[in-house]
Amino acid sequence: MTHRQEPPPRSRRGTSRRKFIGFAAAAAAVPVAAIAADKALAAGGSSAKKVSDAGKRAAPKAKRVVSENALPGDADWGITNLGGPNDMIGYAGQASVLPGQPITLYASTTAPSFVVRAFRIGYYNGDNARLVWTSSTTPGRQQPQSSLIGATNTVSCSWEQSLVIPTDEWPEGSYLLRMDAETGPQRYCPVTVRSATTAGKTVIKNSTATWQAYNTYGGYDLYNGPGGTADYNNRSFAVSLDRPFDSNGAYYFTWHEQKFISLAEKLGMPLAYTTSMDIAADPQLLTGASALFCLGHDEYWSPPERANVTAARDAGVNVAFMGANTMFRRTRLDSTPLGQNRLVICYKTSYTQDPMYGVNNAAVTSDWREPPNPDPESSLTGTLYESNPANANFVVASPDSWVFAGTGAQKGTSIPGLVGIEYDRVNPDYPVQRPIEVLSHSPLTCRGVNSYSDAAYYTTTSGAGVFNSGTMRFVASMSQIHIYGVNKETWAFTTQVGTNLLNAFADGPAAAKYPANDNLDSMQEWAGDPIAAQHNLWPPVVL
Repeated sequence: MTHRQEPPPRSRRGTSRRKFIGFAAAAAAVPVAAIAADKALAAGGSSAKKVSDAGKRAAPKAKRVVSENALPGDADWGITNLGGPNDMIGYAGQASVLPGQPITLYASTTAPSFVVRAFRIGYYNGDNARLVWTSSTTPGRQQPQSSLIGATNTVSCSWEQSLVIPTDEWPEGSYLLRMDAETGPQRYCPVTVRSATTAGKTVIKNSTATWQAYNTYGGYDLYNGPGGTADYNNRSFAVSLDRPFDSNGAYYFTWHEQKFISLAEKLGMPLAYTTSMDIAADPQLLTGASALFCLGHDEYWSPPERANVTAARDAGVNVAFMGANTMFRRTRLDSTPLGQNRLVICYKTSYTQDPMYGVNNAAVTSDWREPPNPDPESSLTGTLYESNPANANFVVASPDSWVFAGTGAQKGTSIPGLVGIEYDRVNPDYPVQRPIEVLSHSPLTCRGVNSYSDAAYYTTTSGAGVFNSGTMRFVASMSQIHIYGVNKETWAFTTQVGTNLLNAFADGPAAAKYPANDNLDSMQEWAGDPIAAQHNLWPPVVL
């Protein structure tokens, strides 16, 4: 059985999938789009209740304006010409650098020359990016084809260095290096200029491990081999950062992260930037931070990253999961010829083939909730990933929550199209933090089975507040681009909720001022996985 795939931005098809295989039909893969549209379509009508500017509780106040976003922006930072698949591509030798550290770029092009322009993502009076650096004209060359390494089917490139990019005086932030070929084709290469310290700041995480998991450059990712959705058994078990990204070069960043970053920069609170690999590598990185925001699709987590985020929460750092399917996969990081933590290993359902199986089961790369060392993600995220594909309205269950201040939401208010394509639910069959407030309880039908998607908020004895949106579309909806039922009402709602979260969490431990009003018992959540149970998949097998 297959389902409709959410198309990629500007009609360019991405190739990311997730598959669902049952015991009785192990060969019948179901492709799941973890990709979504980012093209301008007219918004359709909606029967949802109107969201007004007035709320029952006062929204947290905005912070001071940071001077960086007072600088002029550059509205032409987008890509207008992709050209052919290999006309202009490249990858960075570093996923992140500290300010002042150089970036090495490895580029391949069919053009005689190319120019690199570095854009910092922010608000910039609505332009959303600022041009901070432009290279000189650089000679172009076609680099060798990628190679396929060993039994892990790892695609890797061994290209010659094309350019060294200085980052002197670059502010911390998320950057897109846009490579512009002389003949017109363009591609992005994402890089984070990371923060050495996060104390007193709101931390924005770039989900570099998840980006790479879905990268099909060279014909392989952690889901499929060259045969596409029918080739799950020929997939990669390890993916390397030593290769370009597919699509526009930064699809997962532009769809699942950029819009929220622009909102955070607009609000002007002190921000810090980091990546999934950086959090894993430094147990002290989040010390003293006000909050950590994990954005729209943040699926792949290593044990060190989870341990370090959990420790930060237990020290009073607020955490917001602005998506769904967060921390579903357990990974292991290793080195490549270009450096440490550039290989993302994940055997998933083939975990018995992981070399760590039976040797160090805590390091085996199965799903977090599965054997041989189950540790369900809900103990940190509050909700549990359930299934896909879903397309439903977001239905408010706890309208008096500070999270909904300024939205005008009432009990039962329905926000168009916000739930999809993957969703989470508060599931009492797994660890649930208390007190927990179920903020939304959105009915949906997935794979022919009725269930719900939940947003939730819990607080801890450390004082930390933890929010989970329960839907992968939350960040993607934070613009006036409308598709899948999302419209301007959805955009206004998610923008206000995002603003409330950013402002409240920037003040430090949120529990005292914004306690979670536990309502779990009254919600009568069912235990277990109704999707898997209906399809005779117990325990569920989600690939």
